[in-house]
Formats: sequence, C-alpha cells, structure tokens
Amino acid sequence: MENNIVLEVKDVAIHYGGVKAVDGVTFQVRKGEIHGLIGPNGAGKSTVIDAITGRRKLTRGAVTLQGEDISKLDVIARRRRGLARSFQRTSVFAEMTVGDQVGLAALKVGAADPEANSRDVLGQLDLLDMSDVEARELGYGQQRRLDLALALVGQPSVLLLDEPMAGLSAQESEDLAQHLKVLAGQWNVSVLLVEHDMDILFGISNSVTVFELGKVIAGGDPQTIRSHPRVREAYLGSAA
Repeated sequence: MENNIVLEVKDVAIHYGGVKAVDGVTFQVRKGEIHGLIGPNGAGKSTVIDAITGRRKLTRGAVTLQGEDISKLDVIARRRRGLARSFQRTSVFAEMTVGDQVGLAALKVGAADPEANSRDVLGQLDLLDMSDVEARELGYGQQRRLDLALALVGQPSVLLLDEPMAGLSAQESEDLAQHLKVLAGQWNVSVLLVEHDMDILFGISNSVTVFELGKVIAGGDPQTIRSHPRVREAYLGSAA
C-alpha cells in the first residue's frame, strides 16, 4: 500500500437478501485530501460510510485504515483508531456548554491531553470564545461547527462527513468549506465528504468518486469527473 493512502475501501458489498445496497465498491483516500462522494439518493453513499465506520456489516470486502484491516472492529474501536464521523443531523447536547461537550468528547476518545486538544479544536473552528455558551443558544451554522468539533477531538486521521452543509445558508456553507480545507491542509486530516452542493464539493475536493445503484461508475480529480460523459449527463447537467 502506498504510504500516503490512509483509508482504503476494497470490494465492499452490503446485501440484504436479494437487495444489493452496495456491490463491489473500491476507492482510496489519501493523507490530507478531501475526497468527495456523489450520486443520486439511494446510490449507496451513506451506506458505504456506515460500512466504513462499523455501523453496517459487510457481506464481503474489507476496510483498511493506515494499512490495518479494521473490518471486524466495532464503532468505538474504529473511532479510537482515528476514524471519526459527523452525521446529517447535529448530535450536540442543547443544555451543555460548548466547552463541556468538546472536553467530554476528548476524554471519551482518549485524547492524550483532553484540555489542550479541546482548546485547539475549538480555536480551529472559531468556537473558543463560545466555550461557556450553551449549545441551544448557538445559531444552526455554529451548531454544525460544534458537531464538527466533536468529531475532531482526539486528532482523527480520517473524518467522514455526511451532508455537513445541509440546512446552512450559502455563506455558512462556504465558511464551513473553508474550515474543511484548512483542516485537511494544516492538520493533515483526510476528509471523506458526501455533499449535494456540487459547487462546494467540486470547489474543495481533491478527488471524487461517483456512485450509481450501489456501484462506483467513475473516479478521479474534479476536472476529470466534470468532463465524464455519464456523470455529466446524469448528475451535473449541461451547465457542468
């Protein structure tokens, strides 16, 4: 395996009886890159993320993290190995302060110095001045950033994001996208991003994998994917 490959999904299949939700998916995520996943609803993107994080049992195939096969590890073990996830809906606790939530999360994932780690994460996401503010007092965009902070404690090597811009304004989406670029560039966090906003996804991704009916139909850099005839016709439209 190449040294710069952090996450590898190899021939992953998830079948439910005769239904093939995902069937033979293979792709790689490299260190410090943002890797986008696109495809129509029901194509298998979220199912693959569930498989990577241990929330779905594989019918076949394997998931490796920094060269280690983690296919049989549970969700918590994978998180401690450096695989973090943020969900479509925020998982913040409304009545807890920003600082308390991030600090508790740092303790749970076994951060070497939970206090310092929490401070670094909050500072990176422009939340440090809100440490004493209860989550319910935050705007939705700030709550999304807090959700991201909870996933980033413990310095994960890979961050999986399932539609993190859902419900955000155009400016909030752009701000969050810039935070992701900084995280990938300065913290060497690899980001696997499912996002329906094509302008955002293509604007920040280093590589893109395209799904259709549980299979990969294309993969490559954003320019290659934009010019791919099948992808262009099916997902991007003539304006691509």
